[in-house]
Amino acid sequence: MSENTQLEIEEQNFLEEDICVKENLVFDRTQALTDVEMHYCPGCGHGVAHRIIMEVVDEMGIQDKTIGVAPVGCSVFAYNYMNIDMQEAAHGRASAVATGIKRVLPDKFVFSYQGDGDLAAIGTGETVHTVNRGENILIVFINNAVYGMTSGQMAPTTLEGMVTTTSPYGRDPKIMGYPLKIADLIAPLPGAYYVTRQAVNNAGNVRKAKKAIQKSFEYQKLNKGLCFVEIVSNCPSNWKMTPVESNKFVEEKLFPFYPLGDIKVPKEIK
Repeated sequence: MSENTQLEIEEQNFLEEDICVKENLVFDRTQALTDVEMHYCPGCGHGVAHRIIMEVVDEMGIQDKTIGVAPVGCSVFAYNYMNIDMQEAAHGRASAVATGIKRVLPDKFVFSYQGDGDLAAIGTGETVHTVNRGENILIVFINNAVYGMTSGQMAPTTLEGMVTTTSPYGRDPKIMGYPLKIADLIAPLPGAYYVTRQAVNNAGNVRKAKKAIQKSFEYQKLNKGLCFVEIVSNCPSNWKMTPVESNKFVEEKLFPFYPLGDIKVPKEIK
């Protein structure tokens, strides 16, 4: 057998093995994520949230048409991992910046990616008015009940009695007010087209959250108005828990107060 023939046989075998692998492939890294190692705290839900958003972008074939906006907080790291055009916003102003981008570039898919310390505190005004205007964007809201980046202070979403660095004896509503259910608050506004609350604590919930993201981008393509996807997540480091313990806390404490499911769905598809 000649050397060229042997090389041809080896090349053919390699191609057949590659085809076989692709046909049996269950999971692959989406091209819409940059090829770098994520440095979120172990067990943090941000990495999963990033992945499902970018999987949707990849599967819809809109990577070159999508623009993300992220502000201050753990959300700011999205620039490192989302392989799309990204724009930074001042603390709390992501939905306002996203509004400007969408109005100037109406054919682009625009979303903001915000945490609860950002969206539900300093950005409450921007959030409410963006929704009320019915801006044709997607807001992804990560709710882990604390300020994640700055050492775990109490957030507007912190539960009653929950211990944080600024509520060491637990949140007392008489002094600190009650936790805000942002999704429920904005759902009645006429500009809100689709409002849902999902989670990423297990495989089943990850699939539902991904489906909600996909629906939101599809609605944006149809120019339907504002879509709001809240993702209830964990913060193992600031909760002083292991990843497993933090997911248990999400299920036992956060879900009863922040129940999962659609809050407002389009009338024509009910």
